[in-house]
Amino acid sequence: MAILEVRNCTKRFGGLVAVKNLNMSLDPGDLYGLIGPNGAGKTTIFNLLTGVYRPTSGGLSFQDRSLVGLPPWRIARAGVARTFQNIRIFKDLTVLDNVRIGGGARLSYGARRAMIETAIAAEEKELRDRALSLLAIFGLDKRRDELAKNLPYGSQRRLEIARALASRPSLLLLDEPAAGLNTAEAIALMQQILKIRTEFHLAVLLIEHNMEVVMGICERILVLNYGKTIAEGPPAAIQKDPGVIAAYLGQSAVEAEDGGAP
Repeated sequence: MAILEVRNCTKRFGGLVAVKNLNMSLDPGDLYGLIGPNGAGKTTIFNLLTGVYRPTSGGLSFQDRSLVGLPPWRIARAGVARTFQNIRIFKDLTVLDNVRIGGGARLSYGARRAMIETAIAAEEKELRDRALSLLAIFGLDKRRDELAKNLPYGSQRRLEIARALASRPSLLLLDEPAAGLNTAEAIALMQQILKIRTEFHLAVLLIEHNMEVVMGICERILVLNYGKTIAEGPPAAIQKDPGVIAAYLGQSAVEAEDGGAP
């Protein structure tokens, strides 16, 4: 059974069609790539899935529940977590507190429960223990008491992923996680994404411009151009698709492969 279903989803901003008739389905455990040139509509899709935008038409459902009209905090509590193209961490808080805050997205303090100090203390301990465990996975546990702004860029990227995982999601949306990383860091990130997908039983939807990362770990890839889907399938098929080659390299590249045919 699919964990995420997107059916004929369109998002318009006035006369601009940012996403047109998008269809996409993810099963539990999928590692799915979303690629396309700049301005293709990729981040708009993430914003639709997380309640930042509401679709102009079409449907979005997560675990058989419609996401249309739900605020971002409700979607996060339902089990959808994301990172951002531009890193969004709490730079003046410690590394540990950044992850603890991420875990707080799934807590539900009621009026009666708030009176039971023992229950609160136990939950806070669980939150801290989970945060420390996640930091260890990403090699950040020894820096847990440092301010997040003092971490190197690549470590800040890993911190943002750890914070997203703290909310115990079933679906993780990664928006260009390899952006700004060198080759060694990108390869290490690939291995970490594969590890957390398996360890936490996640479906992962990945936006990425680094083709080595996308082709190296994604099992299926959807390609967008000007908001339209131009290809969908396994990496080997996507690499050979003429429409994808044209979108990335220009029509001349396709003509060259065809021997100059008009």
